[in-house]
Amino acid sequence: MAMKTVTLDGETDWSGFRHEARTLLASQVPPEDVVWHTRNSAAGDLFASDEAASDDMPAPSHPAPRSGAPTSVVPPAFVRLCETVVLHEDPSRFGLLYRLLWRLVHERGLRDDPLDPDRVEAQHMAQAVRRDMHKMKAFVRFRSIVESGNPEPLHVAWFEPLHHIVEAVAPFFVRRFTQTRWVILTPERSLRWEPAGAADGALTFGPGARKQDAPPADAGEALWLTYYQNIFNPARLKLAMMQKEMPRRYWRNLPEAELITPLTRDAMTRSGRMIEAEPTVPARRIATVEGLASPATLSLIPERVPLSSDPVEALAQLKEGTQRCRECPIGAHATQAVFGEGPVQAALMVVGEQPGDQEDLRGRPFVGPAGQLFDRAIADLGWPREALYVTNAVKHFKFELRGKRRIHKTPAQQEVLACLHWLESEKQQVKPQALVALGATAARALLGRPVAVMKERGQWHVDPQGRQVLVTLHPSALLRADPAQHEQAYADWLRDLSMASSLVQATA
Repeated sequence: MAMKTVTLDGETDWSGFRHEARTLLASQVPPEDVVWHTRNSAAGDLFASDEAASDDMPAPSHPAPRSGAPTSVVPPAFVRLCETVVLHEDPSRFGLLYRLLWRLVHERGLRDDPLDPDRVEAQHMAQAVRRDMHKMKAFVRFRSIVESGNPEPLHVAWFEPLHHIVEAVAPFFVRRFTQTRWVILTPERSLRWEPAGAADGALTFGPGARKQDAPPADAGEALWLTYYQNIFNPARLKLAMMQKEMPRRYWRNLPEAELITPLTRDAMTRSGRMIEAEPTVPARRIATVEGLASPATLSLIPERVPLSSDPVEALAQLKEGTQRCRECPIGAHATQAVFGEGPVQAALMVVGEQPGDQEDLRGRPFVGPAGQLFDRAIADLGWPREALYVTNAVKHFKFELRGKRRIHKTPAQQEVLACLHWLESEKQQVKPQALVALGATAARALLGRPVAVMKERGQWHVDPQGRQVLVTLHPSALLRADPAQHEQAYADWLRDLSMASSLVQATA
């Protein structure tokens, strides 16, 4: 049989490869009779014909599928492996994957042979791609510039990946920097993100760039170098491990790399000084207390900043203050603080536990899955959301990482106590007639005592300032409930909330 030349549209043309591989397999074309190219590689091949190098080259023709040809049913894990391996820079990757596909269909024993050389080579390629993706997420460094006609700064970064990973990594940066304008330049592709709104920004891809297209160092970079220099711990230095996690090939694009040599050179001397130095006493500690704040405890919390006499401006000052708050560890790991929103002098203030993953990324309360269920409930009750002031007892998202996912973690009582003065300040400015506590954390923050939500739900209680507080479940509790009980649980929850309907309707 004559050799078949397959030319894919691009270096990461996974769908094109999948289609061509299926067609070749159905036509019983063995791997040794197929030559794989991308349009770029074919155009640059000195031995390719003019026809092969042309952008108008027709698609390769294949014999009609033979009767009795084996079906191309492969394990799902192999499909996931192919999706990763096609991002590798090795030109032979497509030939390797088609050879593996051919052998998986014709050699059933291959599925149970993890030491097969082809399988091992593909796994190594996939591992290299995943490592490069991880390094891009870790080593991209942005510099800010100002474009004419746009007051928002544009953050520009330069990165040199080893493999064709730029488009695959793009969703990570969109999720991580949703509300920021940014551009990532690489030799092969460029990315640009313009946040058009709260969640519907535009991601565009462009051609490759040069390193000199990226902006020079700015004041933010000097601040980053100062921070890096001060967090460097010479007592924990393991140079070999550091170079394994931060290979030297990335140093030329990392501003902190210029500090590595002097910091490592002086590490032993600095470690000695640290051992000989007297211990330092922290300037301030958050006191350990049982339970939450009582009225007496609240009176001990000093005013953080002098607030405006205008409630709207005062809330804006408080919102800005939460972005800088580090009175508990949560704020150091969250994307941003999520302050309350709603009208001043709203009759009803709704208080949840803390922001979730989506709230943390978007900077607004109750916009994730629990927030969507809350919106459905108030729509069923006829409550306009713009008539409510909605907030949380804790202003930052507390989570733990499980793989790539950020899983909600309930804040500790000490963390709720550290954040309580922000909630009290919101109440002082909004002056609601009543409050709704969604869940145990919110109820305890408002009432100053442990609350058994299932026993005390659907009842009005009085907080230390004399305001009425309605206790009910947090909407996330309904999302976690047994699906068979969802309808009844939702109806019971609506009945709890409806006890505040008169307040909302009077305001509306």
